Amino acid sequence: MKDLMGLVAPLLRLMPSPVPRRQEQLRGQHAQVDGIRYVMPVNSDDSPVLMAAFPINKRAAAAMLPGTELRPFSLGGKGLLVVTVVNYKSTDIGKYIEYSLAIAVTHGSRPAPPILPLIFQKTFKLGQYVVDLRVSTEVSVKGGKGIWGMPKHQANLDFVVTDTTVSAQYDKAGQLGCYIEIERPEPAGIPLKLAASNYCAFRGMLMKSDIYFEASGDIALGGAAKAKLVLGDAPGVAALKTLKVGDRPVFTAYLPEAHGVLDDHFESWFLTAGSEADASRIPGGDGVDSVTGLGQSQEWLSPPDRTATGGRQP
Repeated sequence: MKDLMGLVAPLLRLMPSPVPRRQEQLRGQHAQVDGIRYVMPVNSDDSPVLMAAFPINKRAAAAMLPGTELRPFSLGGKGLLVVTVVNYKSTDIGKYIEYSLAIAVTHGSRPAPPILPLIFQKTFKLGQYVVDLRVSTEVSVKGGKGIWGMPKHQANLDFVVTDTTVSAQYDKAGQLGCYIEIERPEPAGIPLKLAASNYCAFRGMLMKSDIYFEASGDIALGGAAKAKLVLGDAPGVAALKTLKVGDRPVFTAYLPEAHGVLDDHFESWFLTAGSEADASRIPGGDGVDSVTGLGQSQEWLSPPDRTATGGRQP
C-alpha cells in the first residue's frame, strides 16, 4: 500500500483544487444570514478529520431513505454507513466538533451501477444521506440546520487522538449515541482534494449542500483498516441498528489538518410520494420551528461519558 501511494501521490498533488471559482471570487466578501456573520468563503482551517465506512444491508438502507430519488450506493452487494467526525478548530462561528452518521447514496430516478459512481461522481450525483448529525454548539445548529438544512442537534462530544488511535464519542441526555475508534493508518501523507455532497431532510424537503476538502491524510483499505463502532440507545441512532452494520470497515482515514470550504450555494427539492397518505409518512426532518428560537452560543456541553464504551479517555 505504501509503495503504491508513493507512486500515486505525485499525481494527486497535480489535481486542481475542488473549490469552485465562484467561491474564490467571493473571498473577502462579508455576509450575514439569520444574524450569523460570515467572511466568505465559509471555510475552516487546521481541522482534524476521522472517517470510517462500514458495510450495511442495502435493502434496509433503501427503506431509510426519504422520497423517491435517493438510492443506496452499492459495493459488493452492500450499502455503506459512513462515519465522519470533524474537529473544527477555526471557523467563523468558533470551535466545534461535528459528528456525522450517513448512508452513501446516489441521486436520480434509477439505481446506479456498483462502483462506477466512485469514478463518475457528478454523473451519478454521489453523496451521502445524513441520518444523524451532532455538533458541540448552539450556533452550529442554528447555521447548519437553518441555512443548509442539515439535521444538526447539540450533544456531548469529544475527539481524542493518541499515537495509535483516533476516536470520538457522542452522548445525548445521558445516553450513548455513538462511539467510533480507528487504528491510525500507516503514515502516508496522501494528498487529497475532495468534493462531497450532503443530502439532508428538512421541512419536508431534500436539501443538497457541497463541501470541499484539501488535506494530506493517512488511509487504510480492506483488511488493513481497523475500527470499532458502537451504536448506543440515543434516539438519533436507534434506526441505524436496523442496517445490520458489519464489524469490519471498508476503509478508515485520518486527516490531521484538513482545510474545508462549505459552498454557500445549495439546492432543495420537495420530498414526494405516490399518494397523499404516503407523502404524510415521509421522514421529512425537523420543521423550521426547530431553529427559530436558537441563539448563537459557542458554549460546549460537558464531555461524553466514556466508561460505558470502554473507550480511551481524553
